[in-house]
Amino acid sequence: MDIELLAPAGGEQSAVAALTAGADAVYLGLKSFSARSEAENFDEDALVRTVRLAHLLGAKVYVALNTLVKDRELDDFFTSARRVWNAGADALLIQDIFLGRELKACYPEMTLHLSTQAGCCNVFGASLAKDFGFSRVVLARETPIADMGAISKVIETEAFVQGALCTAFSGQCYLSSFAGNNSGNRGRCKQPCRKRYSIDRAGYEPLAYALSTSDLCVGPEIGKLADAGVTSLKIEGRMRRPEYVAAAVKYYRALLDGKPSDAAFEMLRRAYNRGDYTRGLGFGQKKDFLSRGVQGHIGERIGAVTFRHGVPVCRTNYQADGGDGLKILRSGREVGGAVFGEKTADGYAVLSRETLAEGDEVRLTTSVASNAAALVPVKFRKLSLKLTFLAGEPPVAQCAELRFRGDVPLARAQTAPLAADDLAACFQKTDGLPLEVCCEVVTDGVFLPKSALNAFRRDFYAALLRTLCPARPPLAEVKREIGAPNPVKGRMTAVISDEPQRADLFIYKPRDYQNFKRPSDMVPAGEVYLYLPPFLTAADEAALRDRIREFDGVYTDGYYGIALAKKYGVRLFAGTGFHLTNRISVGAIPEFAQYFALSDEISTAEQDALAVSGAFALTDGDIRVMDLIYCPFERTCASCDRRKFYRMTDEDGRVFPLLRYRISDMGCRFEVYNCATLRTDGGLCSRLTDQSAAPVRSQNTTKGHAGRSML
Repeated sequence: MDIELLAPAGGEQSAVAALTAGADAVYLGLKSFSARSEAENFDEDALVRTVRLAHLLGAKVYVALNTLVKDRELDDFFTSARRVWNAGADALLIQDIFLGRELKACYPEMTLHLSTQAGCCNVFGASLAKDFGFSRVVLARETPIADMGAISKVIETEAFVQGALCTAFSGQCYLSSFAGNNSGNRGRCKQPCRKRYSIDRAGYEPLAYALSTSDLCVGPEIGKLADAGVTSLKIEGRMRRPEYVAAAVKYYRALLDGKPSDAAFEMLRRAYNRGDYTRGLGFGQKKDFLSRGVQGHIGERIGAVTFRHGVPVCRTNYQADGGDGLKILRSGREVGGAVFGEKTADGYAVLSRETLAEGDEVRLTTSVASNAAALVPVKFRKLSLKLTFLAGEPPVAQCAELRFRGDVPLARAQTAPLAADDLAACFQKTDGLPLEVCCEVVTDGVFLPKSALNAFRRDFYAALLRTLCPARPPLAEVKREIGAPNPVKGRMTAVISDEPQRADLFIYKPRDYQNFKRPSDMVPAGEVYLYLPPFLTAADEAALRDRIREFDGVYTDGYYGIALAKKYGVRLFAGTGFHLTNRISVGAIPEFAQYFALSDEISTAEQDALAVSGAFALTDGDIRVMDLIYCPFERTCASCDRRKFYRMTDEDGRVFPLLRYRISDMGCRFEVYNCATLRTDGGLCSRLTDQSAAPVRSQNTTKGHAGRSML
């Protein structure tokens, strides 16, 4: 199957593990501008080493500069992008599509991929990315496989096949930001979605991991992605250990190469497995999508607890190691950890601080032997060397176009000459490079101290690496002329609601897109825009095709709105999801939108600096922090009460409103709102509102209201 296998690299060890396990490419981040800021990440020297290693094996390196960039960071961002490219990166992953366009204009040589944080889920977003100079889009994780084919005809696509899933729609989660000032869009997500919540619906009241998704594992279904035209299969996991990365690569490498994969899958499950895996929303929501009972790694089931003479025992064929770890589950919920005790006739005793019960499930979460096997390299580059060690001449090592010559002539040995086998054995040590070396040796009985021979070998392999993987001609810095925006104050208000509101702009947000009418008779004055959510499929567009032109324009929280508004010939209000955080983006958006909302994640001072004509900002109301493109009730439609509004309560008693809405026949979707509302009278987030004419975005979570005021 001719398709790229792309692996994560949180640090150098993971990069080596991925590449030597068979990855065609790795993606990684720097110390800054990385959406995984808590990963080990790379400095420039580590990046250069990783690029050379990858290129030696015929693989590629993609560098993620995929956080939102604020105004004061623009110079550092462009400098980082240029240095990354000069270090040999094969592509840069960018979230801000407008920054990507500017970067491509400055450096046309660069290859850009649009990050999944940009939420590309339809042909409109794909077309815009292509027009802006991107060569690939990383599809939103929620994209239906039925839509991937159409998108792949527009632009090269990359799809996730393995690893952790964000519970919120890609790039549209603000829960960590508002809960603790740790923005996921800035690479600092603290994963509050992995905490326990109760929901006020029958059967969902007990605390559970109500928003915690199972890990993605597409597995053998990758053939359907290939049939849809997907170019690259992406493994998530820059925060995970090298053995997990290697195990995931080996599993998908076996599938792609048509080789037996059962042993590799067993290795993967033992390395990390949350929820026994799900195929993901691309294949339609199934019962396995959420992992409500267990938040973390549950490993591989190897047996169950039984008692012999009062001692808990696990009958299993697994051969235990002293460093192995276990987890005990009871009725799908975690009881606690355990380790193996003494070996029995058909298994092992189970030692745990918890009180175990008959039938408790025993899961292997750490396997020393399996982890070691995962890290065994299987991918090497085969090379032929010719070593010429003749008396009276400097030593010479040749490979490809490199002829590496020593500085000092060799002396003839008096007693113990270097044998050809000795020289070949020395050069089989490739100084950590994944090479399979075949040596031809020409020698006539010379002597060379072992230390000098080893130094010559090291210098040769360093020179060979530079020869086989030459440095890229560096790009010179391009001076950009981007002036500061001229602040323009105004006093327009925009209200997002499903009920009539007094405002200059009314953004109508239906709760049932299959059954609504334009609320012209309810709006006192002003333009009326139709709210379109950040995730919009081809089926959604088909359901709304005859309705969009009934409105003066559309309000969208995704970049796709630019191309969609153009197709339908309507105005565009670019919403919060455009993540306008800097002057480049704010300077570009008026080309496409009559009105636009600045990011909810910038301060009052930062808003003031970007307060140009048409700009709105959040000042009042409820704060939408998540879009859920799935049913948190696991699609138990037969017993569903179909309420519009629920209350989701965390362990500290904070209540997060949960609202239902529906577009096409693909099922209900939900929005999560913050536990506290934004008020202009000094309440939550008043830092965003202490200016004389800020845009208002007020939302009443029980009624679905929202609004913004112009800056």
